[in-house]
Amino acid sequence: MPAEALLQPEPNKPARLRELLAQGTVALPGAFNAISAKIIENVGFPALYVSGAGLSNGVGGYPDIGFMTATEMATQAGYIARSVNIPAIADADNGYGEAINVFRTVQEYERQGLSGLHIEDQVIPKRCGHLDGKQVISEEHMREKIAAAVSARVNPDFMIIARVDSKAVNGFDDAVKRANSYMAAGADMIFPEALATREEFAEFARQVKAPLLANMTEFGKTPYITVQEFEAFGYNMVIFPMTAFRIMMKAVEDGMRLLKEQGCLLYTSDAADE
Repeated sequence: MPAEALLQPEPNKPARLRELLAQGTVALPGAFNAISAKIIENVGFPALYVSGAGLSNGVGGYPDIGFMTATEMATQAGYIARSVNIPAIADADNGYGEAINVFRTVQEYERQGLSGLHIEDQVIPKRCGHLDGKQVISEEHMREKIAAAVSARVNPDFMIIARVDSKAVNGFDDAVKRANSYMAAGADMIFPEALATREEFAEFARQVKAPLLANMTEFGKTPYITVQEFEAFGYNMVIFPMTAFRIMMKAVEDGMRLLKEQGCLLYTSDAADE
């Protein structure tokens, strides 16, 4: 049983995350609140992910199009990160502004107990990476944001992950070019968003010699690929951002329908006959 994080906090979770990555590909289920994070930890996952969509949907009731502020996101992600003793990385959308805003965002996420974050090269307001109609900023603009993020962190092990959204906008070759440029600007890891085939994931890993993160979200543009397959392609992290959230939604809906129909979850026709 893991130690209670609130009583015996892990002293350096960012360093622990880097140790895990040195051992092999790490799977990170998405947590949408502290209790789901504790379940992920208790099941035995070594790290977790805090989804921007999960917080936008679950806390605000908003779609994942940038309605939540930096302060709201950092605060909610902090509750989750501090509730467990495993490392947590979080979605920081497009950094919530320009390079100076990214600087502040990194400071706040690190202060809240996260072990890393990813920022994306989308315009403001952003859209979920698996939605159509995305727009991206210039490569140089994103390099400025990455440089600001790197300079803002206090712990050098805090991970700065650059998400590349340009494949859906400018094509595969542009995404590869940007990824290599973002690594040169100081990013620790590259997150190619919304690749659409196994072949694209494999080819991206061949052309981008960097630590890589893959997003395995259900109902998105990416086909269902296992952690083992991603590892064979050369990916170091695999996030499952909304899996737990979707399981929760179905369970709650089924339970509420039963409660409405029967008036009590313990009541069944068989029990009434006894």
